[in-house]
Amino acid sequence: MEKFVQHKGLAAPMDRENVDTDAIIPKQFLKSIHRTGFGENLFDAWRYLDTGEPGMDNAARPLNPDFVLNQARYRGASILVAGKNFGCGSSREHAPWALQQYGFRAIIAPSFADIFFNNCYKNGLLPIVLEAGTVRRLIDAIKGFVGYELVVDLEAQTVRTPDAEALAFDITPHRKYCLLNGFDDIGLTLRSADKIRAFEAERRARHPYYFNSRVA
Repeated sequence: MEKFVQHKGLAAPMDRENVDTDAIIPKQFLKSIHRTGFGENLFDAWRYLDTGEPGMDNAARPLNPDFVLNQARYRGASILVAGKNFGCGSSREHAPWALQQYGFRAIIAPSFADIFFNNCYKNGLLPIVLEAGTVRRLIDAIKGFVGYELVVDLEAQTVRTPDAEALAFDITPHRKYCLLNGFDDIGLTLRSADKIRAFEAERRARHPYYFNSRVA
């Protein structure tokens, strides 16, 4: 998993509440057995004027000019600022995959759905909770100024605005440690690989009959 220490990036506003996971990555794209390739279908029903299906050539599809991420001023945005209850709906892990593979590193909102919130941390995407009034100010500022950038500093636990305002956010020590070091659940387990191998060797020596592969 990619480490998250500090990130400076263009911010884009998602001025909607209750954005659910089916809007983030529609259900027809969940058929893939791979964990890659979802970014091009992020917000598919909102980004395009036709109905998307797996395997389509997205370059040939008509874009919705009114959708925020299709606007030239937000091209390359890597920080999304959204309304409350972002990521609600079904518990598909494909939602943070799609956001991350599109290019987002952090999502700022007044609140998140619990399962989506946890899935973000497991995939190196930082969900940041700020007060609703603060998020409203950020969305208005992003809309008002072309090229509005934010700096997310995980070590300091702040979001810095262009006028140097530092907005503090909370994160548990464990989640912070994992993101700073790029550890997902598997990565955390592999830190103890030597101990696991030693335990298995000792167990095999003490109880060899557990490992008898012969079938009667």
